[in-house]
Amino acid sequence: MEVQSKILPKRGERNILITSALPYVNNVPHLGNIVGSVLSADVFSRYNKARGRPTLYVCGTDEFGTATETKALEEGISPRALCDKYAKIHAEIYEWFEIGFDIFGRTSTEQQVEITQEIFRKLYKNGYTIQQTSRQPYCEKHKAFLADRYIEGTCPKCGYEDARGDQCDKCGSVDYEPLDLKNARCKIDPDVTPVARDTKHIHLLLDKLQPHIEEWVQESSEKGAWSRNGRIITDAWLKMGLRDRGITRDLRWGVPIPLDVFTDEEDKEVYRDKVFYVWFDACIGYVSITANYTEEWEKWWRDPENVQLYQFMGKDNVPFHTVIFPGCQIATKDTWTKLHHLSTTEYLNYENGKFSKSRGVGVFGNNAKDTGVPADVWRYYLLGNRPEVGDTQFEWRYFIAQNNNELLAKLGNFVNRVIKLVNSKVYNSVIPDYTKQHSDPAFDKSKADVNAHLKRYLEDLEAVNLRAGLQSAMMIAQEGNNFLQNNGFDNKLAANEPEKAAAVTGIAINLILLCASIFEPYLPATSKSIIEQLQTPFLYIPDHWTADDIKPGHKIGKAKYLFSQIDPKKEDEWREMYGGTQAERLKREEESAKKAAAKTADKAKKAAKKAKKTEEKSVESTATGGAAPVAQGKEPVDAVTDGVQQVTLPSS
Repeated sequence: MEVQSKILPKRGERNILITSALPYVNNVPHLGNIVGSVLSADVFSRYNKARGRPTLYVCGTDEFGTATETKALEEGISPRALCDKYAKIHAEIYEWFEIGFDIFGRTSTEQQVEITQEIFRKLYKNGYTIQQTSRQPYCEKHKAFLADRYIEGTCPKCGYEDARGDQCDKCGSVDYEPLDLKNARCKIDPDVTPVARDTKHIHLLLDKLQPHIEEWVQESSEKGAWSRNGRIITDAWLKMGLRDRGITRDLRWGVPIPLDVFTDEEDKEVYRDKVFYVWFDACIGYVSITANYTEEWEKWWRDPENVQLYQFMGKDNVPFHTVIFPGCQIATKDTWTKLHHLSTTEYLNYENGKFSKSRGVGVFGNNAKDTGVPADVWRYYLLGNRPEVGDTQFEWRYFIAQNNNELLAKLGNFVNRVIKLVNSKVYNSVIPDYTKQHSDPAFDKSKADVNAHLKRYLEDLEAVNLRAGLQSAMMIAQEGNNFLQNNGFDNKLAANEPEKAAAVTGIAINLILLCASIFEPYLPATSKSIIEQLQTPFLYIPDHWTADDIKPGHKIGKAKYLFSQIDPKKEDEWREMYGGTQAERLKREEESAKKAAAKTADKAKKAAKKAKKTEEKSVESTATGGAAPVAQGKEPVDAVTDGVQQVTLPSS
């Protein structure tokens, strides 16, 4: 088996390093999570690879921290077991969505520990940390300090009654301490009121770093053309003024503090059982996951002159990528590849409400597969509704409409119509000699229109305007339909004007090849199917389309449908199926299963009763000189077991 060589930057070429926000490991991602980070980054990665550039796409599960400990406690398993469970779920979901990571790793690795500790040592040595004693919530029942997420109470900013100790989900505020919450309570045991006790922690001096961060933000945001919302959020943080933030926590599940930085034995004892706060080391995960991919990771992360870093995320992750992580890179005084372009999305809402991981509202990654609709259809709809400049809505009716009216009617129709005709007796699957009229001025406008859309497509993708890029791609497919319509593409044309028909066929088949290239970043399975039908190598996305890459005499494969019609009636079915919370859905499934079981039990009871009557009748018949016949091949007991076998209980 051939070992695939690692992707590394190349001197003199445009090298692209891509990350998508590390999904937290304690839950199943919903569609908003998917389109906001991993799917968007996947499109840009595939695009750059289709342009022939050295491109590395890195992601993985974010596994350390309080949220993992809390979830593990809820499920009654260890944090490691929880991470193993959900890392597998995440990987399977992304694989189904055809997310083409070069590595999908994890943060709970030795590389994460080593690189995080080394960065901290340099921050400590360079004077960008300070030790502070603070009052922290302590649970006297559990004999432990409570991390921020273990505390719930009323937000001191907006009055929301279920705010967490580290963030209010209603107003988004993070600028308060856990003890600032009113009516604070322990998440593990809500009847317990935490008390304040002194604890010592290390803080990162972001205020000292602010001038350096501001200078870098100014340069990077302009040169890399950051998303507008990302720039606004970053500027708001800087305008408010950075302050020191604690980077250690009283937890067990995390990266341990390296005790070798301390000369005081008392300090070593204080920090022996503490770990780094997850917001400090999460972004370092990109580096450590790359280190798990290749020992030559520094070629990607320590070469800003030759590598451009593109990072994709939802807007709630912005400050960690534009302030805190770059601030840590600067504070090490080492050479680092820092953020070049920031691509930030707003929120994808669900049917005029909000997706919610905690309440289970909306369509989650595993649900998409359960509908039976191919991944490419989901990708198309999500990317066509990517919330780039404002919130967007997921709505079932538009999901169905975009499959039927766009994918099927435009792209699918164009590709299938041409390949079917080439498969027919007219050409017997062989591309005709289209050279005699290929340069006919009558075709110039169609070629020019395609190239105008291709130019716009390239501009959109280079600027990471993924939604507009998809629209440009679909306009090229529609140009194909217009081209066929305007030239009367059918069997009659081949019979009456064979040279023109050959030219139209040659141009159309080459336009299909172009479609396979430009749609590959968005619809990888569809692109693969087109390439298989054409029986030709993948065409790198060109700067200019010449309509002659597939030559006369080339033999293509058999036509296959790319998409299928979705019955509009599925709208109500799916809305009902995925309405409410996951708990409510489970309750409905359980009720449905109970009804089915009761119905089956009733049928079994009736069958048994009927069997008993038959048996009594048989005895009576025998007594009077003959036995009643039993249905051939069907014993009475079979009816009972058949009824039992019809019961299907939900697996979860």
